[in-house]
Amino acid sequence: MKTLMLGNKAAARGLYEAGVSLVSSYPGTPSTEITEECAKYDEICCEWAPNEKVAMEVAFGASLAGRRSFCGMKHVGLNVAADPLFTMSYTGVNGGMVIAVADDAGMHSSQNEQDSRHYAMSAKVPMLEPSDSAEAREFAMLAFELSERFDTPVLLKMCTRIAHAQSLVETGERVVPEPRPYVKDPAKYVMTPANAIRRHPAVEARLQALGEWAETTAVNRIDAGEDASVGFITSSTCYQYVKEVCGDRYPVLKLGMVWPLPEKKIRDFAASVKKLIVVEELDPFLENYCRTLGLAVTGKELFPIMGEFSQNLVAACLGETAAVGCKLDETVPGRPPVMCPGCPHRGLFYTLANNKCTVMGDIGCYTLGAAPPLKAIDVTLCMGASIGSQHGYRKAGGSGEKLVSVIGDSTFMHSGMTGLANVAYNQSNSTVIILDNSITGMTGHQQNPTTGLNIRGEPAGKIDLEALCRSMGIRRVRVVDPYRLDECDAALKEELAAEEPSVIISRRPCALLKHVKPKPPLKIDAEKCRGCKSCMRIGCPAISMKDGKAHIDNTLCVGCGVCAQLCKFGAFSL
Repeated sequence: MKTLMLGNKAAARGLYEAGVSLVSSYPGTPSTEITEECAKYDEICCEWAPNEKVAMEVAFGASLAGRRSFCGMKHVGLNVAADPLFTMSYTGVNGGMVIAVADDAGMHSSQNEQDSRHYAMSAKVPMLEPSDSAEAREFAMLAFELSERFDTPVLLKMCTRIAHAQSLVETGERVVPEPRPYVKDPAKYVMTPANAIRRHPAVEARLQALGEWAETTAVNRIDAGEDASVGFITSSTCYQYVKEVCGDRYPVLKLGMVWPLPEKKIRDFAASVKKLIVVEELDPFLENYCRTLGLAVTGKELFPIMGEFSQNLVAACLGETAAVGCKLDETVPGRPPVMCPGCPHRGLFYTLANNKCTVMGDIGCYTLGAAPPLKAIDVTLCMGASIGSQHGYRKAGGSGEKLVSVIGDSTFMHSGMTGLANVAYNQSNSTVIILDNSITGMTGHQQNPTTGLNIRGEPAGKIDLEALCRSMGIRRVRVVDPYRLDECDAALKEELAAEEPSVIISRRPCALLKHVKPKPPLKIDAEKCRGCKSCMRIGCPAISMKDGKAHIDNTLCVGCGVCAQLCKFGAFSL
């Protein structure tokens, strides 16, 4: 049966049909839906792990048990999981193990544009890269076959457009292979230096064997063209753009396996055309490989090294070469991200901005606190970095006493705990604010170890943040309600004045959670409103100015009352 599927859903279907037994991931756009879709199949054991490193180690354990396993993450998540990945390349696997990594060219929801193909090359593991939803399903299944055949973890590279675009997929039945027995083999699995030295030749031999497989596999194919004056080498979404722009006029070498690459196939294709053009997003990965083969190739001279490609961009860069043409003229209006009406982070950020604090930020929906009018975050580096950054700043004697870190509950579980342990151990006078909205917000409301629910919404172990912080050596731990500005202000001033580390937990559930019922929208007494715009300082999208007076959008307001606390004239009421 054929059906329309998102690329992520199709990948999950491929995992299901391939008989995957365990899925462990950490949510990260644009990879999240793969794991969420897997959780809809009762036959698969699914979980959200505290971070990507843990997820990969869990999947490795399932592989050792002889079962097929999977973990998914976004590109920056693979940075966190790189430690086990590089050594798993040496140990190999038992049951098949597949790792999805989703790149985000254009940085729709990311802090950088790194190209994950470099990880495949550096870790010396194979990487498959689908170009539509059908291939996402097919390649997910193929990845398990490669994993078990070549004794290796396999990377499945997704990207925003493949992950979140729909195309037709033909589904099949689930087939679960017999579990492979676990056999004790310290020489293979205990990576002491002596054992690792003996495993390295096996990694190189495997890479050579995979390269030979890449020469004949159907996932690396040549689409014939009428005009051999130009030939394209491409993959993923760029393949779709080249075909849409140029049609069947020119031959195309479409690569579904982007590491290791088929040297002979590329040489033969280059010899069959007069001019060779590589079309790829981000780094010149394929282009540089072609150059190492001594091939004359055009790539980044025509195409940008940054940003997301499109049909229009490819057509413009190719110029007259794109004779068939495929230009889309529609322009999509911009929609800058903003914290939601009633967001519990807004009151806390207003307090920080009002106190003119220097704020070390972190990764999550609360990063939007850096945007006007709040402008309450000064630095954001990576998951968990806010606490370590403040500690280092203070230890180095950085100027300014009003210095704090903000970090979400899920991010604290991900990689903030070790930073707080360092603060407690090495005793910097740091104030850490945990923004506890009872969910993983930015990626679409996934559970985490502090919520008491698992990926399927069932009761699970729950970590007590207050007890955890105290057990780590933090004596000053307090909880505030971010809807109460006076409470937040008093707590902030007291903890900044304290001569020891402290933690403030700003606790209120996300306003968009289903169990959080909004209050009636506020009303404004136009006679009392002076048009001073004090209420606009919190940047709530439910508030605007009309005819010189504050106006509440009743379809957006959730009655949180934060704006009313800013009005000196009592114009707001329930």
